[in-house]
Amino acid sequence: MKEAICLFFFTLVQNSSLIARLNVRVLEKRVKKVHGKQNIQPDDEIKLHWLLLGELFTWIGASFIWPLTSVYLNKRLHVSLAMIGIVLLFNCLANMLGSFVAGWAYDHFNPYYLIIAGAGLDALVLFGMAANHTWPIYWVWMTLTGLLGGWNGALINSIATSIKSKPGRYVFNTIYFAQNLGVVLGTLIVGYIYDYSVTILFVIAASLFVIVCINSIINYRPIIKFHLERKAQQNTNSKNKTTPMPGANLKLTIGFFTTLAVIWLMYMNWESNLSVYMVSLGIPFHLYSLLWTINASIIVIVQAFLSRFPNTFKNLFHQVVFGVTMFAISFVTLIFAKDYAHFVFSMVTLTLGESTAMPAMPAYVNDLSPVESKGKYQGLTISTSAIGRAFGPLFGGLVIDKFGYINFFIVAAAGIFMMLAIIVPLHAQLKDKLKIFR
Repeated sequence: MKEAICLFFFTLVQNSSLIARLNVRVLEKRVKKVHGKQNIQPDDEIKLHWLLLGELFTWIGASFIWPLTSVYLNKRLHVSLAMIGIVLLFNCLANMLGSFVAGWAYDHFNPYYLIIAGAGLDALVLFGMAANHTWPIYWVWMTLTGLLGGWNGALINSIATSIKSKPGRYVFNTIYFAQNLGVVLGTLIVGYIYDYSVTILFVIAASLFVIVCINSIINYRPIIKFHLERKAQQNTNSKNKTTPMPGANLKLTIGFFTTLAVIWLMYMNWESNLSVYMVSLGIPFHLYSLLWTINASIIVIVQAFLSRFPNTFKNLFHQVVFGVTMFAISFVTLIFAKDYAHFVFSMVTLTLGESTAMPAMPAYVNDLSPVESKGKYQGLTISTSAIGRAFGPLFGGLVIDKFGYINFFIVAAAGIFMMLAIIVPLHAQLKDKLKIFR
């Protein structure tokens, strides 16, 4: 049985990674065709397919951990749901701290060594989880994985800004594609291995991060030259060591940060409180789990479509508006959801929002950020998202306990629509004043 599972996993990952690389190369050719010329890969630029391969394995490994945490702690370690909420809060707060520090570090130190250190330490923590996953040490491991997840996520987004041979929209769309392909593979595999051995899950996840670390060591070396060139440019312009973000750019960026925080504040209830609601309606738990495979699969399809047709939306802001609108509508549909088909419809609507808005906002923030501070603002993008993720289950639980699920869905929809009512006129007011940094 063990050998069969391991063989299945190896074959699936091997094939999926090959497919992902082939798809990326095809998409790259299409982008070159669209732009009417062949883009020459600079020697100070990481090849995008290596960045995507690292993200694929990172998210497969991460998807082995987050789906099982609540079930494992409650059913096997008999930890209360309230305490599990605190564990997840620490995980999210650590994620926020890690992303903020990594964004700052990217702007000041060589990111080549930072990403290697992050992947290597994540592997060590997961090997530690494999060796001892009892309570309360599991709490410590979860806090550390949150810290390193934020660290690695912010660095990947920041390193992505160094890729100039391809449009920023394309780069962030393909990164999001790789992340969610990893979620699809991870969530498909984790349920089968969990029933067999939790220890094996942690060992496989740790091994995947070892691969990520090796990939970084071998294939991320061009970022060294990019960093040195960037520092030299900063030294040349020593009179203006840091280019401040223009006021118009800053206002719109703050609008994006606030929108991300509000969206995640509501979205996290899909991962926590919605499972209880669906079970209370007589829907089996495994069907709730299936929703996340549907979620990740749709994201993969949408990202592939957007990469194939990069001009589907007139500009990045239109893509943001469409995505945020879908988020709001998804919670409106939940008001009327009483059977599984309606929850599937709500999840599809939610996923259309996630797959369009989530990659578009960091891509737009990248365009609005001065070269010297792109890492800082990518780190802040992840940090503001982490704030929403950290407090989302608590916020939703309080509203649901006091007013019920339906009223929470109304609050969630109203909150997201309110963000639309803020950022749309804000963009209209500022669009002629925005300065774009490539």
